[in-house]
Amino acid sequence: MLLHAVGSFFAVITLSVIFFVPRRFLIHASIAGMLGWVTYIGLMEQIDNEMLAMFTATFFVAVISHIFARFCKSPVTMFLIPGILPLVPGVGMYRIVYYILLEDTRTAGYYFFYVLQMAGMIAIAIFVTDTLVKVLLRSRYLCRQKHSK
Repeated sequence: MLLHAVGSFFAVITLSVIFFVPRRFLIHASIAGMLGWVTYIGLMEQIDNEMLAMFTATFFVAVISHIFARFCKSPVTMFLIPGILPLVPGVGMYRIVYYILLEDTRTAGYYFFYVLQMAGMIAIAIFVTDTLVKVLLRSRYLCRQKHSK
């Protein structure tokens, strides 16, 4: 598990530099990515449901990204995009192309739907997190307005 944590931390730092994330956010983005990957690996050891593990890990990365964004006074995407990079199903995408080249359409189709499901879990988790944050911030704003009247 420690090797996964260290590897994902340095992978996110490297990719953050490539994506021109400002230096002051590199550590935060890498922490988000590392915690997301460790969450995914830990859940995969506990439960045998990849989709639930992907949703939960991405949800966790999105929550951490929102916290870091408020703390650092920067956009959420500075932490979210690098943070989800370890979770992106790149091996599945590789296998799609590989099996298409081998003309094994059944296996390519299997990996296509697998990647589609994993990417869908990532998208849904980000959507749910953003919606919850907006609802919480709006309710907090409305409470403040009520008390100020």
